[in-house]
Amino acid sequence: MGKPLRVALAQINAAVGDISGNVRKILETAARAREAKADLVVFPELAIPGYPPEDLLLHSSFVERNLAAWNEVAQGIQGIAAIVGFVDRDARKRVYNAAGVAANGRAVAVYRKMHLPNYGVFDELRYFHRGTEPLLIPVGGTRVGITVCEDVWVPAGPVPREVKEGAGLIINISSSPYHAGKWRVRRDLVASHARRNRVPVVYCNMVGGQDELVFDGGSMVVGPSGEVIARAAMFDEELLLCDLGAREPGPIAPIPRREEEVFRALATGTRDYVEKNRFPGVIIGLSGGLDSSLVAAVAAEALSPSRVLGVTMSSAYTSRESVEDAHALASNLGIRCIDLSIREAFEAFRGTLAGPFRNRAADATEENLQARIRGTLLMALSNKFGDLVLATGNKSEMSVGYATLYGDMAGGFAVIKDVFKTMVYQVSRWYNESHGRAIIPERVLTKAPTAELKPGQKDTDSLPEYEILDPILKMYVEEDRSVAEMTAAGHEEDVVRRVVSMVDRSEYKRRQAPPGVKITPRALGRDRRMPITNLSLQY
Repeated sequence: MGKPLRVALAQINAAVGDISGNVRKILETAARAREAKADLVVFPELAIPGYPPEDLLLHSSFVERNLAAWNEVAQGIQGIAAIVGFVDRDARKRVYNAAGVAANGRAVAVYRKMHLPNYGVFDELRYFHRGTEPLLIPVGGTRVGITVCEDVWVPAGPVPREVKEGAGLIINISSSPYHAGKWRVRRDLVASHARRNRVPVVYCNMVGGQDELVFDGGSMVVGPSGEVIARAAMFDEELLLCDLGAREPGPIAPIPRREEEVFRALATGTRDYVEKNRFPGVIIGLSGGLDSSLVAAVAAEALSPSRVLGVTMSSAYTSRESVEDAHALASNLGIRCIDLSIREAFEAFRGTLAGPFRNRAADATEENLQARIRGTLLMALSNKFGDLVLATGNKSEMSVGYATLYGDMAGGFAVIKDVFKTMVYQVSRWYNESHGRAIIPERVLTKAPTAELKPGQKDTDSLPEYEILDPILKMYVEEDRSVAEMTAAGHEEDVVRRVVSMVDRSEYKRRQAPPGVKITPRALGRDRRMPITNLSLQY
């Protein structure tokens, strides 16, 4: 390749709809790349409008603002070449997911994404038309082939064609949503293209949170032999410089341990949901249990302790230890904590309902009533102070419906909605280890999980042990395995059928749950779209 080509990977956090803010960030970052003597700066997929813009793309005014912004970006690019993701539109008003090339104050060329994902969280065929032609541009004596995200995820993508037409470098701009361990899948994918075509590949990914999605960055450059020669950190904005053809091309950021990776994804998603929606702070019902403890730790990390309010809401069934643990956690995190008893409210509700409930034994109705009183108190605090309530249910509970509508499901954002209970334990233990002390009190990690809605209650009164439940849920919810397949894998058939029944019958609850951070390959919600009314149930 002759003289080393210096490429700058601009791993930025672009906010959906904040077109003017995204343009400022793009131009400021391009100026930094120019000052660092880069020949080319690369930005993520749809960096100008933010990703995914969803039905904003159906508004012609939004597309036009994005086009005007692309022209502004192109005019502002001086002394360096830039590749920037934006929404293009043709003479017939059809829109495309595009990569624009700018240099010397003008738009030079546009590549239109050829392969549009329409699975999982993706709906690109709803909005975009397919591009049909590859694009090669000259940069510093090298012919560069341009691709956008899904173009490198399909075997019949444009990479081989671009290499055949003379590309000595492949660029892929991406906004690839996170799930745990996905960095490895991307690395192997990019490496396979590099090895197969004997060219380096530059992969620039988005970073930041957008509703349920987190973009984890991890932008990288892979050499022709498939080795990573430069990599940006996960979850942080970064301008990664790589000198292609040099003996030491660039820095290689380490990959965090899996539990840290999940925690940082939760923190990123929570921070950006709160910040981009302009909430002053968050409110969390602290039960003294593990789920609310981890949510509080995530919130304190994502925002700052001063913006987190914990609320204990004791009933006659709340143990002294639970209140002590909630306050110990709040003290360790440095967050505020207030106590609101629900005893009088619960008795008042029972008195009001005494007539209709006469001659009926207490059951789950009274248990759920306590949860709903707590939800009402949290939402009242939210209304009064403007803070966002963080729901604390985990994926195990949300899958089987072990959560109360308008009670513990109340809130605006469900931080650990896609984290199985067994992973909640793992991440919480890592969190304590990483701080060198038990910020989450050790008793919280060792006591049996309980909702404390009746005397002596344990989660296992209603559910299998989480070590049994979670593998079944993973097979059914994430892998679509049948009862027969799960039984053949060693799970007891009666347990499997019971779990499947709970999952299927709880779809109506999940539809009313707040959004939460996607952590697994198949999250509840956008990834898994099941009918509520479903007569094909298999148990």
